Amino acid sequence: MNPPLPAVQEARNLLARYLPHTRLVPSPSLSRRTGAAVFLKLEGELPTGSFKPRGALHALSANMARGRVRGVVASSTGNHGAAVAYAAQRFGIPAVVFLPENANPVKRAKIAELGATIFESGQDSSDAFRGASAYAQQENLYFLNDATDPDLTAGPATIACEILEELPDADAIYVPMGDTALIRGVAAAAKQISKRIRIVGVQAELAPSYYLSWQQGRAVTTPTCDTIADGLATRIPEAENVRTIRELVDEVYLVSEEQMISAIRHLLYEDHVIAEPAGAATTAAMLDRGGSLAGNIVLIVSGANVAPDVLRRAV
Repeated sequence: MNPPLPAVQEARNLLARYLPHTRLVPSPSLSRRTGAAVFLKLEGELPTGSFKPRGALHALSANMARGRVRGVVASSTGNHGAAVAYAAQRFGIPAVVFLPENANPVKRAKIAELGATIFESGQDSSDAFRGASAYAQQENLYFLNDATDPDLTAGPATIACEILEELPDADAIYVPMGDTALIRGVAAAAKQISKRIRIVGVQAELAPSYYLSWQQGRAVTTPTCDTIADGLATRIPEAENVRTIRELVDEVYLVSEEQMISAIRHLLYEDHVIAEPAGAATTAAMLDRGGSLAGNIVLIVSGANVAPDVLRRAV
């Protein structure tokens, strides 16, 4: 589940054919506020507006190399679904995406524009997962599960390689933490490259399943995950993912709904960066920590697909 660096380099070679290099930019406003040198890794610059195509392209390509893939199925709150639809379109196969009934309209529209068939199933990501899993089994299709696919994490791991090539003396990387595919990939690669790097996960207070699991050393399910940060809305952790983040993640930080809203506003006004709540979560953590930090800190801004009502609330 933790990709070695040669596998990450293979993923980089593949992704270079389909994706642009996302920018790592300094944030003077956050540097002034915190005392550290703060940089933003802008994953919203990728084609679907989030980091997710990195993993979807790599996982789908790896499975197609092993044999014929008639079609791909995914469950998602939005960004992973759009990434799977994007990858399937590039490789010329059909995609089916299961979403919760209250899915982010911006993300839903992107999935539809990319030609995927959409089914709505239940109220959260767990309901969508059950629908997608049953459908994939019934139709004998490849189920690209963001949380457990062994080929997927090499995709987001490429983010760490890009960061540490541009900023080799980075001291910490702050990573939004939903189903943990992003933080597992980033942490695995970063800690193979730099022995001193710290990895800090950021979760929503209203969806703290992996935070609680990281603290307690076991998978802790929460009754709900009702947060505006749909990209962080995980309710049922995977036990293997819990073990991995316990090994690789140095700290996990919780942020509130209002802190994420304030971070969206800060990024927009101060840094001219559009971020969805999950993408702004790392900035929310940085703003909450105030002026006692030091060193070179990178914040992964994981996505830009903010719903119109959330953006209006922020501004």
